[in-house]
Amino acid sequence: MNQELIGALNELEKERGISKEILVEAIETAIVSAYKRNFSMSSGANVRVDLDQDTGEIHVFSRRRVVEEVSDPKLEIALDEARTIDPNYEVGDFVEEEVTPHDFGRIAAQTAKQVVIQRIREAERSIVYNEYANRAGDVVNGIIQRTDHRNVIVDLGKVEAVLPVGEQIPTERYEPNQRMKFYINEVKQSSRGPQIFLSRTHPGLLKYLFELEVPEIQSGVVEIKAVAREAGFRSKIAVFSRDQNVDPVGACVGNRGLRVQAVVSQLSGEKIDIIAWVPDQTAFIANALSPAAVSKVYLDNTGKAAYVVVPDDQLSLAIGKEGQNARLAARLTGCKIDIKSESQALTEPFFEPEPTIDLEKQAAVDIESAPQAQIAVEDQKQDSVEARRARVDTDQPEPDMEVGRRSTPSIEKPAKESENMPIEDVAALLAKLGSANKRKSWEERFGSLSIAEDDMNEQDQKEAESEQQDKKSKKKKKSEKVIKDFSMLTLEDFQFDDQE
Repeated sequence: MNQELIGALNELEKERGISKEILVEAIETAIVSAYKRNFSMSSGANVRVDLDQDTGEIHVFSRRRVVEEVSDPKLEIALDEARTIDPNYEVGDFVEEEVTPHDFGRIAAQTAKQVVIQRIREAERSIVYNEYANRAGDVVNGIIQRTDHRNVIVDLGKVEAVLPVGEQIPTERYEPNQRMKFYINEVKQSSRGPQIFLSRTHPGLLKYLFELEVPEIQSGVVEIKAVAREAGFRSKIAVFSRDQNVDPVGACVGNRGLRVQAVVSQLSGEKIDIIAWVPDQTAFIANALSPAAVSKVYLDNTGKAAYVVVPDDQLSLAIGKEGQNARLAARLTGCKIDIKSESQALTEPFFEPEPTIDLEKQAAVDIESAPQAQIAVEDQKQDSVEARRARVDTDQPEPDMEVGRRSTPSIEKPAKESENMPIEDVAALLAKLGSANKRKSWEERFGSLSIAEDDMNEQDQKEAESEQQDKKSKKKKKSEKVIKDFSMLTLEDFQFDDQE
């Protein structure tokens, strides 16, 4: 029987992870309580149990104090009686006597069993608490067991944890036997054992999922600087790269968005904005308000408040649905952000509008300068034509009077206009290449061609007659058809006279 007890202790140590010393101590405490109950001893009685872990033998010892006058023989012993056992005893010493019973009663055995079970449960609870108390802030896998008063009970393997209502994602549905990842929010020790509270809305869950999916974050090349989250709807995450050759945003997005899509699928379709973190606070605030475009960012002296100016058409995008984008940007940057449009910011003393270019005025100036450039180009053209004519006249030789011989005049090729004419500005070049100048120079040199109205009328009549003839010829061609069968004949083909 004693060897079977030692074997049972070894099995409990392997299965439940409870050390053998704790189990032996529990058995000794159970035997002490059973002995006191069996022999109707008070709770103050001093009884000691010795359990040999090798052989399994149990010995019970009763301890009594040495006194001169005995008032309770179960707790005290007289000095003379004690010296009969050992002459060295003095008043105040304890005398131990072995009182191991041969058998315990049924009630005492039941009491010992309850004490052993209770001590084993306490040991298991302390082990679980010590295991999960240091894991607060970690992410664990769990299986949903049931729902209890809107709280979800999750099985973590050795212990059951609780997912409160406030830590649940509003857009998620929790079905039994569904496996999910949970963030350990808090671990408490209570009379019923350790209580573990989980979360699905904590920003640490989003950070852990990115660490799981992005190898650059695991290696330390890319660092997650800040996370802002509205669980189930939208989140913003700021990342920074320690290596200039690694794009932090691209590393988190992945090839064709595979990495960020894996994180989104774990969070039931939650939208995630990945933002590049920069040391400059103003630039970081402008990035945090993406996808809205930011015109200017003004920081106050404390650096905890920022005034952001955006274009008028970007105001609603910067604020977001029900202020969601602005709230997430404020949480991400740690600053209070006040967003105003450019038209609203004109009344603020800190706003300095950027100088704008009036396109209408610039166009008017270009139009006014264009005629002057045209006149200058036309003058240069006329001068070049006259110079070319004079050069041709002077270079032409007199005709030779000999018969049978005739000399041809040598005419030099005139230089190109682009070579003789200096182009001073772009406007003059455009005016030179324009078609209006060519028409004007042609009219000046050769005059304009005009067609008389009578000639135009005659031409119109001829064209109308030719069109009528073409139509008639087409009708004749259509009327001519090849008859291959009698079924194709009609009354028109016989050409009967209706009057006859």
